[in-house]
Amino acid sequence: MDVLPLLLLVAGSAAVAGAARRTPVPAPLLIVAVALLVSYVPGVPAYELDPDVVLPLVLPPLLYTAATDSSYLDLRAQLRPVALLSVGYVLFATLAVGWAAYLLVPNLPLPAALVLGAVVAPPDAVAATAVARRVGLPSRITTILQGESLVNDATAITAYKVALAAAVGEGATWAGGIGEFLLAAVGGVAVGLVLMIPIHWLRTHMNEALLQNTLSLLIPFVAYGIAEQFHASGVLAVVVVALYLGHRSWEVDFATRLQEEAVWKMVAFVLESAVFALIGLQLPVVLKGLGAYEGTTAAWYALALFLVVVATRFVWVYPATFLPRLLSARIREREANPTWKAPFIIGWAGMRGVVSLAIAFSVPLTVDGGDPFPGRNLILFLTFTTVIGTLVVQGLTLPPLIRLLKLPGRDTQAETLAEANAQAQASRAAEERLDDLLADERNALPPPLAERLRSVMERRRNAVWERLGAVNPITGETADDTYRRLSREMIGAERDVFVKLRDLRYIDDEMLRTLLRRLDLEEAAAYREAA
Repeated sequence: MDVLPLLLLVAGSAAVAGAARRTPVPAPLLIVAVALLVSYVPGVPAYELDPDVVLPLVLPPLLYTAATDSSYLDLRAQLRPVALLSVGYVLFATLAVGWAAYLLVPNLPLPAALVLGAVVAPPDAVAATAVARRVGLPSRITTILQGESLVNDATAITAYKVALAAAVGEGATWAGGIGEFLLAAVGGVAVGLVLMIPIHWLRTHMNEALLQNTLSLLIPFVAYGIAEQFHASGVLAVVVVALYLGHRSWEVDFATRLQEEAVWKMVAFVLESAVFALIGLQLPVVLKGLGAYEGTTAAWYALALFLVVVATRFVWVYPATFLPRLLSARIREREANPTWKAPFIIGWAGMRGVVSLAIAFSVPLTVDGGDPFPGRNLILFLTFTTVIGTLVVQGLTLPPLIRLLKLPGRDTQAETLAEANAQAQASRAAEERLDDLLADERNALPPPLAERLRSVMERRRNAVWERLGAVNPITGETADDTYRRLSREMIGAERDVFVKLRDLRYIDDEMLRTLLRRLDLEEAAAYREAA
């Protein structure tokens, strides 16, 4: 692909994603819709999705940033439902959707139908996390969906390889398929376990934030590439490493954490936007290759397969939610009794995405003997329509559905109270440490500076409690909000003076950058985003 079309793709998708923030429509859906329209504008380049680019170069960083933002402890607490969805459901969907396609489409061999089943089986990590963030799902449901989306790609890719081997005549067997699945799963986890400790050691022993962030950008590609070299799951290797690094991120210095957060937010934003744009832009490519299948017939196949994909998830989710409780007294004692609403949301939140399309485009053109791969063009078309259908239908209806079912959201009052208690305990420890340090003559400070340390600590302790208290009747702000706003106004006034002095040549640009960096750090300390 030429540089200019790539730049247009990134810039255009980012612009639409930015515009989506001003609308009630989730950004992924608006980007896909705009891309579908743009794909037929004269002069727009043909963006054919390349699996050799998406799987090794786009998927690893998206998985990495999603996993580092996830909670290892929360995922461990929800291990059973995550495993049932990310492994059990994907294999069940592969068989169920594949069998349905075999019965639905005349002359489509069963191995080729199972290839299609494996392709559309996994809900997409990008789609799940992007929509979950926007609609504000309850924390347990969000954890389950994120955990599923982190692991299910590995299951689907392995199932696809087994089905593809049978379809192209390589004599795949059940025993061989199970062996390949175990090799991918165990090998991917093993590679992640081997890499995570030395990578974390490197991160904690580098002294420059710039070098640490350069390493951070390389980590997902290194983990993915090494695992794939051993024919293991690169997806699982990336997830294991990222979960470990995210869990121990507090051991990295503050400058690295500040830079890393900004860098990965930008990377995730650009890649997610471009990925959803690529999905919409595939329509001309998919329709062009549809070939012998008539438009009306293909449309009916697409509608039927979409309904099968949606129904299959519900068929799995409800038994997977309630059967373990019926079979295990320990689960009944340990976990609250779920209602029908949470499984319904989990079942409806199975949006497909770019991974399914990337796998579909990797289906070979021919089988052994040089014959065309049976139904390849139809597989591409049905994958595309399933992805679009789940993104649009389920993605658009998920927010009103959550409101209709009146699912309890996050308990912000309880979370704020827990934060305040944690801050109070930390402040007491800091105060005791400060008293110990000031008692030593080597740490003697003038009283104003010592008092400043105490006032900063007191400010942190009181800020969270103030969020629980009354607000300003005029502005609607808490005292903490007003404090941060005034701090920013004061810092803004200082910044204007520094720039004016630079313009008058009293200071040079190098000194201006030094002074502005100090203000930036003070502003970062004074201001905390509500999100």
